[in-house]
Amino acid sequence: MPDVTLVEVGPRDGFQPIGPFIPTAEKLAIIQGCVAAGLTRIEAGAFVGASAVPQMADAEAILAGTLALPGADPQMLVPNARHARRAIAAGARHLVWVISVSEAHNRGNIRLSPAESVAEFTALLPELEGIRLRMNIATAFDCPFTGRVAPEDTLALVGQLAALRPDAEYGLCDTTGRADPAHVAELAAACRASFPRVAGWAFHGHDTYGLGLANIMAAHGAGIRVFDAAIAGLGGCPFAPGATGNVATEDAAWMFARMGLSTGIDLGALRPVAERAARIPGGSPGGRVRQALAARPAHLAA
Repeated sequence: MPDVTLVEVGPRDGFQPIGPFIPTAEKLAIIQGCVAAGLTRIEAGAFVGASAVPQMADAEAILAGTLALPGADPQMLVPNARHARRAIAAGARHLVWVISVSEAHNRGNIRLSPAESVAEFTALLPELEGIRLRMNIATAFDCPFTGRVAPEDTLALVGQLAALRPDAEYGLCDTTGRADPAHVAELAAACRASFPRVAGWAFHGHDTYGLGLANIMAAHGAGIRVFDAAIAGLGGCPFAPGATGNVATEDAAWMFARMGLSTGIDLGALRPVAERAARIPGGSPGGRVRQALAARPAHLAA
């Protein structure tokens, strides 16, 4: 087992704000490259309305293609019961269910209040038997419309969901990228202390203000060992104005390797995949490691 797990969310969170449609074959080629480099957990896409997020219109094909890759563990994001049923019918066995703490963001994202989302999730529970779950707690730290989110509000939502599925993994999401390391450390520690029966915790950050890696380290210091990252630093929530890309997977992999912590990722194999993703038309790549490694002599490339 690696010391930390990086979940590759580029094919979903990284691709979803890109305007020009990325050919399905290109998406699958990048996913295949990620898996070959050691990124076995892949957030391959989302089952959402094609009118709301056109880039995710090929979710069924992407799921089928990723399931065919040896060693791949594709997880598919779903915002409600209708799309969860679509994903399960298409063969998904690992879902990412997203609910926002912020009512304004949840309504803007899926046209439901958080309470209505919880009720819908509760009603669907019998159909989720045997399905692995990541519960993404969006706007856990900050809302693009109302600002900083009170920690007690995040804890209340996690508590409702953890009572229903304590076996799920819970992802604390810095949707806007406005969280800071102290905020991340405090909330992560409070969640882990308040809900000891929860099977696992993850952190999903954005690098909007350049604090992505610092926030990952704060979450790590609080005991979290699963982190979302996007190849080439692509991404940004379409429903969070101003939120830019995720932490670049290659940056997080390099940082942990430099610290002597294993991720199971071959950075040499990942780098050309990241460079390919950075060239996608319409994307806004981020991160530093690609350029830093390209500028170094070959014998110093690591």
